[in-house]
Amino acid sequence: MAKHQELRSKVKEILKIVEQFTIKVNSLSYEEQKIELEKYKSYLSIKQKPQEEKDLPDIPNRPERVVTRFAPNPDGPLHIGNLRAAVLSYKYAKKYGGKFILRFEDTDPKIKPPLLKAYDWIQEDLKWLGLEWDELYIQSDRLELYYEYARRLIANDDAYVCECTQEVFKNYKNSGLACPHRDRKDSLVLFEKMIAGNIEEGKAVLRLKTSMHESNPALRDPPLMRVIDTRKHPHPRIGSKYYVFPLYNFSAALDDSLMGVTLIFRGKEHLTNSLIQTEIQKKLGLSTPFS
Repeated sequence: MAKHQELRSKVKEILKIVEQFTIKVNSLSYEEQKIELEKYKSYLSIKQKPQEEKDLPDIPNRPERVVTRFAPNPDGPLHIGNLRAAVLSYKYAKKYGGKFILRFEDTDPKIKPPLLKAYDWIQEDLKWLGLEWDELYIQSDRLELYYEYARRLIANDDAYVCECTQEVFKNYKNSGLACPHRDRKDSLVLFEKMIAGNIEEGKAVLRLKTSMHESNPALRDPPLMRVIDTRKHPHPRIGSKYYVFPLYNFSAALDDSLMGVTLIFRGKEHLTNSLIQTEIQKKLGLSTPFS
């Protein structure tokens, strides 16, 4: 607009046109965008400044074998926060000759339901950025595996089925008191009923046994798995086949260890999650990544 000041009075009209074109461009695949860009290349004047490639700083006490992961929820397009984690994970894996894993965390069809298109969008965006993954996993394909590890925890008396309402358990947790279901002997039977769809959503949750005297209340018997009525909230990939889904900390703790992830980049807001995941891994005798 500096060159065409007569357009300043039409800013609102121009913005609407720009918005329409942006939506249209975003609906195209990466290859289609490249083809369209070539058509208008002669009209573009792009000056690129030579940039000096900066090496990533070394990570002290890093694991000998570096395996990183990028684990988005495919509930929409990637954003800047996602991309930063993806780039760091990829770059450090390549810096140390390691492996980069892409994992879709899509186990909440009710609150954060995944979008079928987002699985492709994310892969296309990563490829456009030159971030090629070595292995690809989708958590909704791994539910039976999570059930097996849940059964192990129950068998070892490290988990139990809690039938308290959220409010009732919150009162127990904040008071440092055990809920009355903590020492029950029929947790495995109830867990199988959850899996079979014979317990309604909100009526039961599988909890990890920690200590009700942990200084951080969030660490007191955190939830591992819950019932989601997929007849009302079908999963876009697997429909209504399953009724029990893992909470983030359970599936992430298992997958990070079982996939051999050794290095994770976490924000400070994930400190509590990290502690819960480490506790899960310890109880199952699994490895804990460096983070």
